[in-house]
Amino acid sequence: MSYFRRISENSYRATDHAGGAWNTAEQHIAPSFGLLAHAIESDRDARGHSHLVIARLSYDVLGTVPVDVIVDVDVTVIRPGRTIELVEATLNHDGRAVLLARAWLMKQYDTAAVQGSGLTPIPPPQDMPEWNPSQMWPGGFIASTEVRRAEIEPGHAVYWVRTAVPLVDGEAVSPTARAAGLLDIANGMAVLRDPREVAYPNLDLTAHFFAEPVGDWIGFETAVSFGPTGIGLTHSIIHDQTGPIGAVSQILTVRPGASSI
Repeated sequence: MSYFRRISENSYRATDHAGGAWNTAEQHIAPSFGLLAHAIESDRDARGHSHLVIARLSYDVLGTVPVDVIVDVDVTVIRPGRTIELVEATLNHDGRAVLLARAWLMKQYDTAAVQGSGLTPIPPPQDMPEWNPSQMWPGGFIASTEVRRAEIEPGHAVYWVRTAVPLVDGEAVSPTARAAGLLDIANGMAVLRDPREVAYPNLDLTAHFFAEPVGDWIGFETAVSFGPTGIGLTHSIIHDQTGPIGAVSQILTVRPGASSI
C-alpha cells in the first residue's frame, strides 16, 4: 500500500501509512511534501521542461488534514523560463489550502570538474544501529519507515531513513520527490525534550539540494534548538550514500505542557 492513491487527475486520498505523529487522526505532513514535489515535477514534464531539476523546496503548513479524505493539488508556474523557473503547488482540503510549496527549478550544467563540499559526510547506514522510531512517536508514517540512528547528545543526532512504501500507488516517482516525502521526519529524530512534555511541531520546511539524491537511504545530521520565547529550529544537513547533498530547516512552535497543537 502507498501513502496516496490517485482519485482523479488532481485529487488524491491518503492511506493509513500517512497517519501523523502529533495526532494519529491527522496526516503526517511529510508524505504531502513528497506529493507536492511529485506534482511539480509532473507538471514540469508535461510542459516539456524535464531538463530542469528541483534545487529548492519551500513549504508552509497552513493547517491540518484528516487521514481518510480527498485532497486536491493545484500547480502554477510563477516565473517561467528555459533555465530557471519558480513553481507553486497547493494542497487543498474541503475548499481550503492546507499546504503551500514553492520550488526553484534549475537547468543542469556539467560542473563535475569543480564539484566539492566543505560539509562532512556521516557514517553509512550499515555502520549505524537500527532504531525503532515508533518507540517514541506514534502514527502510520513513522511506522512505515526504517531508521538507523546514532544520538550524539540530546537534540543532536545522525541517522538514515528509508521506506518501502510508494509515495503514489502505481506511479513512478523521482528520487527527489521520494526524498522530499521523508524530509519532515527530521523534527522527530533528534529529540531535545520529551514530546510528551513539550510540543514542538514545525510550521514550515525549506530544503536546498545541490545534487539529486541517489539510492534508497536519505541521511541526516540534525540539530534541534529551542529559544527562550517559544520558537525553535530544527536544522539538518541532507546526505545520500555519495555524501552531503543539501540542507533542510524547519521553524518550530514550542509549547511546554501543550496537550494539543
